[in-house]
Amino acid sequence: MRRDTVRSAMTQQVRVGDFKPSTHGLHFTNSFIHEPEITVPLPGGRTLGIGDAANGLCGGMVFTVCDFFAANQPIPPDGEPPAGGSPLYQFLVKRLIDSFNLPFGIARYLELMQPAFPDVGIGLAGLGLPSRASIMVDQEWPRVKRGLDAGQLVPLGLVTVKSDEPEDLCKNHQVLAYGYDLDGTAVTLHIYDPNWRNQDDVTLNLDVGNAHAPVPLTYSPTEAMYCFFETPYSPVEPPTL
Repeated sequence: MRRDTVRSAMTQQVRVGDFKPSTHGLHFTNSFIHEPEITVPLPGGRTLGIGDAANGLCGGMVFTVCDFFAANQPIPPDGEPPAGGSPLYQFLVKRLIDSFNLPFGIARYLELMQPAFPDVGIGLAGLGLPSRASIMVDQEWPRVKRGLDAGQLVPLGLVTVKSDEPEDLCKNHQVLAYGYDLDGTAVTLHIYDPNWRNQDDVTLNLDVGNAHAPVPLTYSPTEAMYCFFETPYSPVEPPTL
């Protein structure tokens, strides 16, 4: 994929090719009827049903958008969510499961949504316990930046709840980063969000200047947000519809 880069003395702007949610994103919202749950394994031998489509297929939608873009194929024009059992619906569900990156992706959500997981580490700089701040600043932002700099769309897991209840896993979200603006240490990630169809103005903002202080996330449209991480992605040939 092509990377478009604009630099000035203080700012850097990177976009993946000509990607825009209004053009390359799915044109329906992440709103589906109830369908049978998908049971996935959890650490410790437990299982969790998280595949009820009424809870959303955001990860499947994100991976599907990546697949169509990577294959240089036009996105389906459907303005309404596909019916259960249709080829597109089945593909979305398959890619939803892929987006969980089992078992590691589920474990990552469960770890970062724990109320006891610190927002800021404890200890000397560089020697402290991991925290949401250090994970975002030292680990995840560099990974996201490398991917976008290489001209790759980057799926993100968003931690939108603090809870020790595994059933609350479905309250988290998945989106797609297709570019960033970097002004000093202020980062604006440009986002395709399956909950907001055809919108090119969705952004995630943070400051990456200090991993030893709280790192607030500002998401537009307004939504509580506590942490993010890159979701590993490998392309799959999209269906012929």
